[in-house]
Amino acid sequence: MKTILNISHYSINVFGLFIAIGIIVGYLITMKEAKRKEFSTDTISDLIFYVIIFGIIGARLYYVLVFNLDYYLNNPNKIIAIWDGGLSIQGALIGGGIAALVYSRRKEINLWRAADIMGPGTILGQAIGRVGCDVFGIAMKNKYFWGVLRGSELLHPAQMYESVLNYILFGILWARRKSVKYDGQLFFTYLIGFSINRFIVEFFRANPIFIKPLTVAHATSVILIIISIIALRILKKKGNNSDNINETRIFSINVGEIAIILSMIIVSLFLYYNWIWR
Repeated sequence: MKTILNISHYSINVFGLFIAIGIIVGYLITMKEAKRKEFSTDTISDLIFYVIIFGIIGARLYYVLVFNLDYYLNNPNKIIAIWDGGLSIQGALIGGGIAALVYSRRKEINLWRAADIMGPGTILGQAIGRVGCDVFGIAMKNKYFWGVLRGSELLHPAQMYESVLNYILFGILWARRKSVKYDGQLFFTYLIGFSINRFIVEFFRANPIFIKPLTVAHATSVILIIISIIALRILKKKGNNSDNINETRIFSINVGEIAIILSMIIVSLFLYYNWIWR
């Protein structure tokens, strides 16, 4: 990991910085949505806290169990060393999802309404966080100008593939947020969209194989898509309609919002190529 600052025995790296920025921006977007939907901001703040904590735990456990189990069985003291890297976003979704489910049951809140509020901010935070990631893709067969030279190999910038796709997904969710027909619709749209993004990006990464040429992450993406489709059907049949529909259009986004999203993509690409991995 690229280090920005060293303080005694501690260091601040690029990945950690962008994860922190992603969390802050995602939190602010979520608070904005909570106010728009007249949902308790205190409740959402508490929920976000537990989702982040258990998301990190889930991300680490998933990585340990799926991506490098033999190493951690031989080095159990390294399991908690998340500062050395090794987190899985799919594991974070599972861990954070379990935390949200338990919290919503204990506090008796509408889980799917809260999930819809958190969807856009979550994917935006993921898009920003990926910019600082140091997990590159496989070597390019053809020498494309956007490749990143590491050692003697020109690699696919898989981090930025996923980041750009996530920014686009954020734009879609942001444009759809005012026209959801039932609670949970926006969240599971997010889950499907992100799983599709990860499925695509996974072809450019080297991860444990499930069924050649598909990886474990491919399989996880497919499972999440199937679960989301089933959940959407169930929620739609229940008629758990959102009471916050004020738009009849499927998409509602203005030129300024589009410009902001495009600007975030451009700035992220600039930082990635001209500062982080220059």
